[in-house]
Amino acid sequence: MRKIIYAGIGAIAAATMATAAWADDIMVATAGPMTGQYASFGEQMKNGAELAVEEINAAGGVNGKMLKLSVGDDACDPKQAVAVANKFVGDGVVFVAGHFCSGSSIPASAVYAEEGIVQISPASTNPKLTDERAGPGVYRVCGRDDQQGAVAGAYIAANYAGKKVAIIHDKTAYGKGLADETKKALNAAGMTEALYEAYTAGEKDYTALVSKLKAEGIDVL
Repeated sequence: MRKIIYAGIGAIAAATMATAAWADDIMVATAGPMTGQYASFGEQMKNGAELAVEEINAAGGVNGKMLKLSVGDDACDPKQAVAVANKFVGDGVVFVAGHFCSGSSIPASAVYAEEGIVQISPASTNPKLTDERAGPGVYRVCGRDDQQGAVAGAYIAANYAGKKVAIIHDKTAYGKGLADETKKALNAAGMTEALYEAYTAGEKDYTALVSKLKAEGIDVL
């Protein structure tokens, strides 16, 4: 996250050209799951962004102006991500390092694109984020699901030929996207999965899913 803030310096510097002379600070932001099951990742994003802003300001800021950081908690929820994006718009943010989950980055990107806010995601791997980008200021600095899935599918086909394979996902944009791409690569290599199943993340009882896996005699999950 620290590197992403530095990577956004060009966009931040350009934004200062349009910033009113009376504005003392340049608003930047990071957004991710500060609460919920992925909160540990959100905490890392927040810490990295805070460190980058501290270092940049200590070195004189950008074009003589200091950076001010806004932190948004989307809990990896699409609706909450849009609310966070709209709050950033109200805060006058010009650059966002985020979001974490693809399901958050994709809907939030439409808000940022409409307002001319540059967005760089450190972790959103769904190809739609950039293939169907809402605007020219939407970027990512991580591998895509189709790249990861191609590797996973090819590996399974090469090392587990003749085995029963199950592909499961948690219905999120990331989970389903990666599962679909893994399935595509596996099928292209001549293997067909024995089971392709979705589950709901956060449930306390997965007995039904485990029973189905056992009934199918799954070797590789």
